[in-house]
Amino acid sequence: MNDAQLAERVAAVRAFNRLYTGVIGVLDEGPVDAEYSLPEARVLFELAHQDPLPVTDLRKRLDLDAGYASRLLARLESRGLIARERSEEDARRQLVRPTAAGRDAFAVLNRRSTDQIGGLLRRFADEDQQRLLAAMHTIGDLVGDRRRDPALVLRPPRPGDLGWVVERHGALYAREYGFNARFEALVARIVADFAETHDDQRQAFWIAELDGERAGGIACTRGPGANTAKLRLLLLEPSARGRGVGKRLVTECVEFARAHGYRAMELSTVSVLDAARSLYRAAGFELVQETDFADWGPKLTEETWRLEF
Repeated sequence: MNDAQLAERVAAVRAFNRLYTGVIGVLDEGPVDAEYSLPEARVLFELAHQDPLPVTDLRKRLDLDAGYASRLLARLESRGLIARERSEEDARRQLVRPTAAGRDAFAVLNRRSTDQIGGLLRRFADEDQQRLLAAMHTIGDLVGDRRRDPALVLRPPRPGDLGWVVERHGALYAREYGFNARFEALVARIVADFAETHDDQRQAFWIAELDGERAGGIACTRGPGANTAKLRLLLLEPSARGRGVGKRLVTECVEFARAHGYRAMELSTVSVLDAARSLYRAAGFELVQETDFADWGPKLTEETWRLEF
């Protein structure tokens, strides 16, 4: 990324910040019409969810230095909203708890915030609300503390999932490898064939979710012979790569084929897909055939891999 691109992106982030603060009503320390600053409201929020709370823990949660935290708590204490005391277990630790007036103040702030955000969401149709929440989740995932072990779930497709598989294949492979629309058309045909025969007990499709977000997918279909299954449509979102999702999908597909009486499994891939080929090799597949072709735009080597059970 060159300096001009960086400057353009910095300007875009600053524009988003101005829009965000305008929409939410947050300027500097808090909503302009509120009787509490944003840090004061955050303290009341934390105390509403843990009572009492060690001052050291409060400082860590709100990223406050000792001096500012002391002045902030002193202001709230002088207004009768909190009380500070020494821990009975360790006199060196100071605890803070909300008073009855503090709990009442939080209830007012919480109701006001709920009403304001509810009003914002009601401006949008349900689909647009989902887009807004997804965008917020993406921002939080990228700039926040990403969980080390996000929950991974493999599930059957739901309405809309198969269309997503086609769209993501087309978009990702065009962007990363320059594949053309013929590749997306092939994916669409495979998906359509599966959808028409989805009740076949010897076929299956899995959608991978990380923390409730679609992260990839894979299919097991009938192969060239009655005793051969075919692994198809392995897909991983960039955000899911390196998290063991691909290995889990391949393993699930192979074990399904083995459990449903197939004696072998085949798959087709191309030589540029190094990460996928590594997954197949690790699962025990062996390269059995190579063919040059250029149907998807760039010149490629199509590969057939096979695993005997």
